[in-house]
Amino acid sequence: MNRNLIFAPVLVQVLLTLAIYVLLVRAKVRAMKLGQVDMARRALHDDAWPESVMKINNNIRNQFEVPVVFYVVSFVLWALDAVGIVALIAAWLFAVGRIAHAYSHIVPNYVPVRRKVFTFGWLMVIVMAVLAVWDLLDPKNLL
Repeated sequence: MNRNLIFAPVLVQVLLTLAIYVLLVRAKVRAMKLGQVDMARRALHDDAWPESVMKINNNIRNQFEVPVVFYVVSFVLWALDAVGIVALIAAWLFAVGRIAHAYSHIVPNYVPVRRKVFTFGWLMVIVMAVLAVWDLLDPKNLL
């Protein structure tokens, strides 16, 4: 199997993060035009922004939590030449799950759904990490 395929879902996650930044900029510009921003507090206080901006801003922060571990584990699997079908499926499920999580965070922001989608994603990262550890501890690699 081509181990480089692991980078396709990684790039999807990167593109998702960049797209959310675009949404954030647009939401901030819109809020400022509508006069919904406490201009004196906006630089240092999140509560200066309306909820529509805060949902996107909170999601951006979330893109630098579990996804960072996903990036690292993806590179570890690649470096170990341990990218197999299970790793690829887990990586793609993570990336698709992150799209669903971003949507559920930004649009309806219904916490029970968000939590389930988030949990599913980190479970996929756990699967990937276990695969990496398994490969690393394989006796053929220890010699």
